[in-house]
Amino acid sequence: MCTTRASTMWYGVCPKYWRKVLVEAVASRLEQIIREICSEHETEMLSLDIQPDHVHLLVECDPQFGIHRSVCLIKGRSSRRLRQEFPPLTTRMPTLWTHSYFVSTVGGAPLSVMKQYIEKQKHV
Repeated sequence: MCTTRASTMWYGVCPKYWRKVLVEAVASRLEQIIREICSEHETEMLSLDIQPDHVHLLVECDPQFGIHRSVCLIKGRSSRRLRQEFPPLTTRMPTLWTHSYFVSTVGGAPLSVMKQYIEKQKHV
């Protein structure tokens, strides 16, 4: 029987043109959407920091689920829902997210250090 271990991953995504659109109600709704997706796919969200122009997300997930698939689900669903619920997001840019994203495994750094880093980003 094959068992898989969860991997701790750090994602970074940003809106198209680094526009500062992830504020107030948009940021709150984005957090809800990300939490929904994580719970649906048995991914544990360890830390989340939403800045006006980027998002840091620290998760623990099944590596067989796929890193790319996970990021695409988050970006795809959040873009679709946010643009439906907040029409100004459709007039300022052609898509909500850039095509690129940053992802890194957190094997070398202690989890507490990663959480601390993400928390500190709120005050930069």
